[in-house]
Amino acid sequence: MSWKENARKAASKEALKQVKDGFVIGLGSGATMELFINELAHKIRFEKLNILAVPSSTQVELKAAALGIKLTSLNEHPELDLAIDGADQVEKKTLNLIKGGGAALTREKIIDSTAKKLIIIVDEEKLCRKLTHPVPLEVIPFGVKAIMKKIEKVGGRPILREGLRKVGPVITDNGNFIVDVDFGELNSPEEVNFKLKMVPGVIETGLFLKMVNEVYAGEKSGNVRILTKT
Repeated sequence: MSWKENARKAASKEALKQVKDGFVIGLGSGATMELFINELAHKIRFEKLNILAVPSSTQVELKAAALGIKLTSLNEHPELDLAIDGADQVEKKTLNLIKGGGAALTREKIIDSTAKKLIIIVDEEKLCRKLTHPVPLEVIPFGVKAIMKKIEKVGGRPILREGLRKVGPVITDNGNFIVDVDFGELNSPEEVNFKLKMVPGVIETGLFLKMVNEVYAGEKSGNVRILTKT
């Protein structure tokens, strides 16, 4: 296991302390969340907790179910006690972040926005002074080239994300495409987010702004740094 995996595992264990008996929690997607779900399943079994989880993707649903975690939906529980998620990059000062590497950004944003508290788990290399990571967008397949031309006018360089081990673009759980847009350094993510959301065909952006309560960042030293919203 690499130091980054160890760091994310340590951060997962620290974040797990926020999960209490009787909670309904939201589960984000991605490699970090796989580590967290393993730890969550162990905690539920060991402490005999009554926990319900809302998965943000088919991948997470299958993983959690296989480990015996009881699942529910937002229709049954429209307000969550807690949401746990990962991130591609986190701005240290604001806790604004970019997500979407796992192509589940729309469902993740819905889940994260309904939680009383949102905790993000990362390794320390994901922390930054300014957001620079390409911004994933979920877009409808119809007229994707025309949509990408409009995105260029916002100032970004869009690339249609291609699937691994398959021919053609990545297809989300919602049946849409993912377009990754490189803006370089984002000095005004709120303005960029607003302009992107105004492009017809863009369903959601991977900019998660003013949503996060705490970030648990695993460090190479083995320590976990906790950043809180000020």
